[in-house]
Amino acid sequence: MANLLTVLSVLLVLHSASSSKLVCHMTNWAQYRPGIAKFTPDNIDPFLCTHIIYSLASINSYNQIVPVEWNDAELYKSLNNLKNVNPELKTLLSIGGSVNGMSPFIPMVARPENREAFIKSAISYLRTNNFDGLNLDWEYPGHNGSPQQDKERFTLLAMELSKAFEDDAKDNRRTQLLLSFNGAGIISTIDRAYEVNKLAPHFDFINIMSYDFHGHWEAVTGHNSPLYRSSLDTGTHFHYNINSSLSYWISLGAPAEKLLLGFPTYGRTYHLISGANGLGAPTNGPGEAGPYTRTPGFWGYYEICDFTNSATVSWISEQEVPYATYGSAWVGFDDMRSYSSKVQWMTTNSLGGAHVWTMDMDDFSGSLCSEGAYPLINHLRTSMGFGPKPTTTPRPTTTRDPIYDFCRGRPDGLYENPADKATYFQCFQGNTYLHHCQPGLIYWDSCKCCNWP
Repeated sequence: MANLLTVLSVLLVLHSASSSKLVCHMTNWAQYRPGIAKFTPDNIDPFLCTHIIYSLASINSYNQIVPVEWNDAELYKSLNNLKNVNPELKTLLSIGGSVNGMSPFIPMVARPENREAFIKSAISYLRTNNFDGLNLDWEYPGHNGSPQQDKERFTLLAMELSKAFEDDAKDNRRTQLLLSFNGAGIISTIDRAYEVNKLAPHFDFINIMSYDFHGHWEAVTGHNSPLYRSSLDTGTHFHYNINSSLSYWISLGAPAEKLLLGFPTYGRTYHLISGANGLGAPTNGPGEAGPYTRTPGFWGYYEICDFTNSATVSWISEQEVPYATYGSAWVGFDDMRSYSSKVQWMTTNSLGGAHVWTMDMDDFSGSLCSEGAYPLINHLRTSMGFGPKPTTTPRPTTTRDPIYDFCRGRPDGLYENPADKATYFQCFQGNTYLHHCQPGLIYWDSCKCCNWP
């Protein structure tokens, strides 16, 4: 019993108040955004999310996992070094993208020997680069003109990956790799792409992409990620909302506790063409590109908050989400209020947690929205019931606290706190983190752990 408590206490669970997952995606192309929007793993708060998914790697013609960016290996290392600060953090590598406009999964899953080569490559690549798991970002099975074949082969891939991960852990006496995938939010795609009841048992969790329900490809305004349908949703759009999508996944046999609700940190923009500017107003394409994301029809939260300073912000009560307009620009987005509504739905329906697309489009630096660093994700974390994060000791306003300088010049690692044996310090990149042992335990520097006195 003492040994168990020792392990639990030294790991410092970031989510002690909740068993839910908070999975955050980061993208390797965010490093190319200009100025303060440039994002790398160095910008990540290691205590913010329970899991981080690194996007994106790909598959070559030999069915091997390959990096996409020139410095992926360096970024892998930076990301996984965060586990030295928060040992509870889990990291996954996402595989997907396209080769000459086609998903690299299609030729890979077509033959058993191709899948076998991929699986061996995946295990080796993940272990070598210190990832805890694999995320499949196949968007989407069924899009190559052979939906039934794709569905069946995707199920086979899931079964074979799951079994191989289990065997790898057992044979090598190491922690089993995690397996997840990004699942479609639109019902017609779900039907075309997945054998849900056969797939679900083989995954640790499924990231439902409950966003991009509407966008500038349509002729009228619609919200990117509405919680419920609106009275304007008819025909094929009737189920373009979170409530319909997630309920459908559950009805097909996906355990609710494996489903993660998608929370976007971006909005979809439109160019208005009449005096109407509400939901369903006529449009003729995307709004202008933002200064940082530089993609027409698409703004990150840190661009939206600047826009809302001068725009008119309205609330769609039917769908429990906001939108903003100014001149001919219209954006449907998420804010703290809509996040809270979605967390309530998520909790009521006993989902396994949330996933965020993406970390790098929240105001991660806290310098653009005047709401602190990661305002959306921090609000999501708090709303989900996670406890307080370990923080660096505060900088005093008058006499400088010597504890603040404790880690200055010291190597990364754990250190005893001579002033309080029930706490200890963790040094990382010169910062001092104060941690607390579980009640009744004290820190022992000899084992770098909390144990009985």
